[in-house]
Amino acid sequence: MVLCGLLLFAFCTTVIFDIITRTIGHPWLWLQEVTSTLFIYAIFFGTAVATRRNDHLYLTAVAEGLPGRIRIAVEIITRLVILGVALSFIIFGYLNFLRGFSSFRMPSLTPIASLYAAIPICGVFVALFTVEQIVNGLQNGFDHPASETDEDDHVSSIERTIAKVGRR
Repeated sequence: MVLCGLLLFAFCTTVIFDIITRTIGHPWLWLQEVTSTLFIYAIFFGTAVATRRNDHLYLTAVAEGLPGRIRIAVEIITRLVILGVALSFIIFGYLNFLRGFSSFRMPSLTPIASLYAAIPICGVFVALFTVEQIVNGLQNGFDHPASETDEDDHVSSIERTIAKVGRR
């Protein structure tokens, strides 16, 4: 999670520097390469983090309304589909990574494989987190704990106040 924040911060910083250097008439050409690399890695690491937190690639509306064993089956099937996508990321991302050594980015002549490396890395983390969710779900259930937020507390206090006024 912290890594995603750092990548996003670095991305925004490089965009600002790119704008400034172009405005003053002395652009740093390599800065666009750094910016695109940070953007790509932020996207793929963000995908892995979102998978870990059940905020991405997940169909909660379908499974939450189902009872007992049917819900467990739907939860497992959903995660197996995500695992299949993760394995595709690993396999095809690795193949693209290997092919990326024959293409180079300008002006640094860095192999484009440096960008493609994010894809199989993301796949490994998504697969790991998905297996973790399946194991935890089978051991502890797939229910997601309801989190109380300040807004919920605020709404509850308003509802209590309205109920008191209505009793008078």
